Amino acid sequence: MTLPGAALALTLACCAAAQAGTLEAMVTGAGGGVEDAAVVLEPLAAASGARHAAARAVNIEQRGREFLPHVSVVRTGTPIDFPNNDSVKHHVYSFSPAKVFEIKLYAGKPNQPVVFDKPGEIVIGCNIHDWMEAHVLVTDSPYFAKSAAGGRAAIANVPAGRYRLQLWHPRQTARIAAREVVIGDGVTRVSLALDVKPREVKPRMDGDAY
Repeated sequence: MTLPGAALALTLACCAAAQAGTLEAMVTGAGGGVEDAAVVLEPLAAASGARHAAARAVNIEQRGREFLPHVSVVRTGTPIDFPNNDSVKHHVYSFSPAKVFEIKLYAGKPNQPVVFDKPGEIVIGCNIHDWMEAHVLVTDSPYFAKSAAGGRAAIANVPAGRYRLQLWHPRQTARIAAREVVIGDGVTRVSLALDVKPREVKPRMDGDAY
């Protein structure tokens, strides 16, 4: 069957609009691959009729008197649960402007998650165990990934188009300038350089009652 010209043009346009690709990023520093770097793609033009699923709840657990994971990247509006899997109580809090909250001394799982409803960088601590620290980056974009131990990060199912690529790490020595990337049908590969400070080792007090 031969499509009329207008119908053929519409079909081709719909196929083009439906194209999606994958960004593969390699984040490296002076010592090789950088773990826990956030790679975020911000669309430079709004996608017509784009719909995204509601943000799913994630966990930042306390285990071994540490927050796991140490770094999280989430969409604006994401509920985060803070289950305490230790035998001691924790008192979780943040004073960061993007999310001020407090879960007072508790064991087990809190009754309600904390909704991270503003974009920004958030530092989380425990009022009982000063060495405990976690970092959350909240972004309005649905296209993001966190680098693995070798420095690799991948963002799949990204609609074809132009994007602003943002790179962030809680221990970066300077704010990284954004760069523009074009995502097409297939895989787009980028190499990203990032200078990070070594993770500070804070003194611990691990008595059974503490």
